Amino acid sequence: MIIKGMPVGPIQANCYVLGCEVTRKSAVIDPGDEAGRILGILDQEDLQLEYIINTHGHFDHVGANRAVKDATGAKLVAHQLDTPMLEHLSQAAAAWGMHAENSPKPDIYVEDGDTIMLGRIELKFLHTPGHSPGGISILSDGVVFVGDLLFAGSIGRTDFPGGDYDTLIRSVETKIFSLADNVQVLSGHGPATTVGREKRTNPFFR
Repeated sequence: MIIKGMPVGPIQANCYVLGCEVTRKSAVIDPGDEAGRILGILDQEDLQLEYIINTHGHFDHVGANRAVKDATGAKLVAHQLDTPMLEHLSQAAAAWGMHAENSPKPDIYVEDGDTIMLGRIELKFLHTPGHSPGGISILSDGVVFVGDLLFAGSIGRTDFPGGDYDTLIRSVETKIFSLADNVQVLSGHGPATTVGREKRTNPFFR
């Protein structure tokens, strides 16, 4: 499995390119900005983009949805509860003094437990609300992409519309901390961590 991570945009949200080494089929998780840079990684690695996956609908994670989709024809994947945010990205970004294009509507809505195949790689979707109502995490081969649900030593904000602290804590405890301790956690901001490390040291769960 190929994983290329890069912080993009003014808020430095982590975008990930995930690819199958055998078939060269790939997905982009959270294309928040810098579409040209993302497309450059795909070209560099000789990857064919099949899916654009949004862990949640905040503009710093999805601002390049339209540009990447227009360039590749990839299918957009998200949870239905965050669709309203995708339709108002320009307004949300303007509130922070930034710019984002409104996203196309998702082609595929996923629910908890759904799976899709990326070449020979299985991606399993976990509904992990709390940071946003339609927040999802993506589990595959010893790694879980959690968006802004959980960070190394911290958790995502819950003061945005649709956020809820108790829901977020429950999502982490039931969906993420139930995974093996050695599963790598790739977050929407900041460095990678592991499930075991966060269970032992994250101050929000001690």
